[in-house]
Amino acid sequence: MKFNGVLFAVLAVFLLPVTIIYWVLSEDPTGTTALSLTFGLSLMIGFYLIFTARRMDLLAQDNEEGEIADDAGELGFFAPHSWQPLMLAVGSALLFLGVIFGWWLAMFAAPIVAIGVWGWVFEFYRGADQRY
Repeated sequence: MKFNGVLFAVLAVFLLPVTIIYWVLSEDPTGTTALSLTFGLSLMIGFYLIFTARRMDLLAQDNEEGEIADDAGELGFFAPHSWQPLMLAVGSALLFLGVIFGWWLAMFAAPIVAIGVWGWVFEFYRGADQRY
């Protein structure tokens, strides 16, 4: 985690002069704003990762003499099958189409999105695939 933080900090250090040079040479407010925000975000992520790494044990990528196999193991549980992302995608598509064609469509899309989110969050709390 410390390596990741240093990587983002180096990116922020690189982006600061790039942003200044771009601003001086191009006088483009849009690109300068985008580069400034990228610099700020990289700085925040780098600071957070370095700050958090002090409170955690060393991870496999922080060991300079570590092997790839040191990071092996279970990464977590991932759903083997789920219809909830499809329902959420359909509801979200209808919701965004409601912005284009009329807000009345959002009335029909909002319950589909809510059911999709609810089903995805609580998918493994009930039924045959109950895990918790």
